[in-house]
Amino acid sequence: MLLGTQFRARDDDDYRVMAQLGVTHVCADPDGNPHDWTLDVLQRHRDRIAGFGLNLDMVQLPLASCVVEDSQSPDIVLAGPDRDRQIDSICRLIERLAAAGIGAAKYNFNFIGIPRSAPEEGRGGARNAAFRWDRMDQAAAPGLAGSLDEDEIWERIDYFLARVVPVATANRLRLACHPHDPPTPPGYRGVTRVLGSVEGLKRFVTLHESPYHGLNFCQGTVGEMLDDPAREIGEVIRWFGTRGKIFNVHFRNIRGRRLSFMETFPDEGDMDMWAALKLYAETGYRYMVMPDHVPQISGRDGENTAFAFCYGYIAAQLQALRAEGLLNTTA
Repeated sequence: MLLGTQFRARDDDDYRVMAQLGVTHVCADPDGNPHDWTLDVLQRHRDRIAGFGLNLDMVQLPLASCVVEDSQSPDIVLAGPDRDRQIDSICRLIERLAAAGIGAAKYNFNFIGIPRSAPEEGRGGARNAAFRWDRMDQAAAPGLAGSLDEDEIWERIDYFLARVVPVATANRLRLACHPHDPPTPPGYRGVTRVLGSVEGLKRFVTLHESPYHGLNFCQGTVGEMLDDPAREIGEVIRWFGTRGKIFNVHFRNIRGRRLSFMETFPDEGDMDMWAALKLYAETGYRYMVMPDHVPQISGRDGENTAFAFCYGYIAAQLQALRAEGLLNTTA
């Protein structure tokens, strides 16, 4: 397993800080629209990252936006007239990523973004993201996607996977899809979040079966799907891990349960993160473990400081795994 990050570097110093804090692998995008990334752009970006002592392990496909209105490939989600052209462009991008030696790409297949209620006070006065269903506008209007039933959503997912998974498989590039964050009751804002349940994720990874089709496994988001995250998360990690369907881990914790939770730092939530990391190791996981969302904290560089805390937390656990002979370091 590898200490990674998807923190968007603001300048070269941010990359230097990552390396100085022990990060070895990153998910980081070149500038510009991903549809326009040429092989030369990708190779130069890979080499620039390497110049800081970091490995470029993953980028985002142009299905990266969590809000369909801001997507760089809106017709894929909306089943619009440009869907086939946008999918073909992603297939060609997958080929270029593989040619550049980049091993994975993550994406979202999302219709309504990341709904949250008001932030709540966390440790020491930090501001933590939260979702309380009873504080949401439960009658909120549908978004750009309109009202869709589950079959329509699954059809759009299947249409995309049927075309991109064979290309990813032929090029040995891992496609890592993020679950829907958070799960919401059926019909909220016109849609049912089919990737917002464990059963939905199981169905997803078995569509167009391939060792290169899996999940950007956000442990925080998966915990949000459960009635008792502390008790249930281990079984979920084991199911996906033993099947080789985890291609990236967002090592995030929550306090609460389905439809009522607050995001936390990894050491203060309900899930036992040490037990979880051991499970990833036991099931053969060998890719990045990275912070995801972090609480908003005080200081001149609060976000970077919060990420630094998470890097240290993960690095210490990886060191402990190594000491116990459990760490798989092959990537």
